[in-house]
Amino acid sequence: MSENNLLQRITINPQIFGGKPIIRGHRLAVEHVLGMLTAGDTEETLLEGYPWLEKEDVLACLTYAETFCNLRNSR
Repeated sequence: MSENNLLQRITINPQIFGGKPIIRGHRLAVEHVLGMLTAGDTEETLLEGYPWLEKEDVLACLTYAETFCNLRNSR
């Protein structure tokens, strides 16, 4: 899956979590997924805990973080 396709899984809705980036319109923020991964949770744990979540969603969160960091560093 291309980077652009992955990033399309990340949405922003002002009505959900105050406009924070979320996954496919669900009430799961990108920052929450990244925090769980940072805390040591595995992709498998996330997929078990959120049955609607797909492997590509986790990759989308990582891609979003990388893109955000690259944008900040290019300023």
